[in-house]
Amino acid sequence: MRLPFSVLAAALVGATALTGAAFAADPIKIGVSGPYTGGSSSMGVSMRDGVRLAADEINKNGGVLGRKIQLVERDDEAKNEVGAQVAQELINKEKVVATLGFINTGVALAAQRFYQEAEIPVINNVATGTVITNQFAPPDYDTNYVFRTSAYDTLQAGMMADEAIARGFKKIAILADSTNYGQLGREDLEKYLKAKGVKPVAVEKFNIKDVDMTPQLLKSQAAGADVILAYGIGPELAQVASGMSKLGWKVPMITSWPASMQSFIDIAGTNGDGVIMPQTFIEDKTLPKRKAFLENYYSTYKVAKIPTPVAGAQGYDSLLLLAAAIKQAGTTDGPKVRAALEDLKEKVEGVVTTYDKPFTDKDHNAITRNMVVFGKVENGKIVYAKEEDAKNAGVVRVKDKASN
Repeated sequence: MRLPFSVLAAALVGATALTGAAFAADPIKIGVSGPYTGGSSSMGVSMRDGVRLAADEINKNGGVLGRKIQLVERDDEAKNEVGAQVAQELINKEKVVATLGFINTGVALAAQRFYQEAEIPVINNVATGTVITNQFAPPDYDTNYVFRTSAYDTLQAGMMADEAIARGFKKIAILADSTNYGQLGREDLEKYLKAKGVKPVAVEKFNIKDVDMTPQLLKSQAAGADVILAYGIGPELAQVASGMSKLGWKVPMITSWPASMQSFIDIAGTNGDGVIMPQTFIEDKTLPKRKAFLENYYSTYKVAKIPTPVAGAQGYDSLLLLAAAIKQAGTTDGPKVRAALEDLKEKVEGVVTTYDKPFTDKDHNAITRNMVVFGKVENGKIVYAKEEDAKNAGVVRVKDKASN
């Protein structure tokens, strides 16, 4: 029996509508790239888990543009070549609309060029090499698809050097790992100190997985160093702290932010107590948003503390910013999302800060120096190093628009 044309037409319209509704409901795929195994894994896992919490919150509230967020997670193993392969897979096979992550500066520099070429935004939420957001910056490039929610190294190096100088130390030794991260950080430190008229008495290098820092420490000690500025990640920074203890040589140690990693605390033990480092986030429940985030993290992952608090917080915030940009753009189209990130209209309440126009077309760093505090290792946790910062824990530090 043949159906009337009007019935067939109605059925066709209905089928088309259903297909359109199904397409509209397709999830928004977002890459999450970091080291989930190996020496950098506490940073990668903390970042990933922070992103997961944000995705869960967004999805429970209806998603973005009526679509759920789907995270496509990949382990880059903290290896440059793996990071580059992961980026190509996420872009070409998984068709992600953006990617969050990159823990290691070298991996970021090797991988983010693929996002730039594909015109897909990438938000670095942990890697801190200063060059990261400058790799494709104007005027050499018309548009830049690389953003960041972590404190870049020039900022951290300045804080570390100024702290040493303010405390009256005259003979500064610099120890840095041999990676892109460590050597770029060392360059930033030396450049900043030179501008202050200070020449380090020793500049020493160590490798990833080194467990004996005796040669570097003996040279620093022989040069009369009264403070150590160290650039590296948790395991090796811990070996520096433990090495000083073995030598019976105790001078203050100011490091880049990764001394807040759980691996530093575990390996250094009591030798790590008193070490200070720049931090964008301290596990403090004074602010309601931070309290909710921390309690959610602890209960969800059955832990008493975040393995690397900074990474977890910055990961969480990075997805909130990306979701706000997609919502504002009204699409997942890369160029439009990039443009929205550069001109976010609404404030975004994160756990590091409340973001009020965190990016512009010329500034892709969300963090300025006034937003960063010194953390200190104390009894297995990272606490505020300075009493005034602890007293002001309830104050939201916002971006200084004039500093960049």
